[in-house]
Amino acid sequence: MDGKEFVANWSALKAELLAAFMAPDAASAVAAQIREMGLSAEQTVQLRNVLNTVVRDTMYTLLLGLDGEASIGNSQQQFAISDEDGNVIQGIEEAAWECFHGDTEG
Repeated sequence: MDGKEFVANWSALKAELLAAFMAPDAASAVAAQIREMGLSAEQTVQLRNVLNTVVRDTMYTLLLGLDGEASIGNSQQQFAISDEDGNVIQGIEEAAWECFHGDTEG
């Protein structure tokens, strides 16, 4: 697995989380809280956009933290992330930028 595939998996997780939060019939605690808010259609779109940005930026920051390009808490260090075959996953920073902040924003 390379950095691009690794990051793509995180992007897919982001989409799954947003669906679990925002789908009208979703069973998550977040979805239940959102339903209880009784938002209008416009407010629901605005909330989805906010949640998308929060989850996107959180995942991007976590990926950079694991790659050693950002701090996690008070510590900044590089970690070796490898697949189950022991191959070190490289290129996380670049792939994360392209996926989460590039022209095809994820």
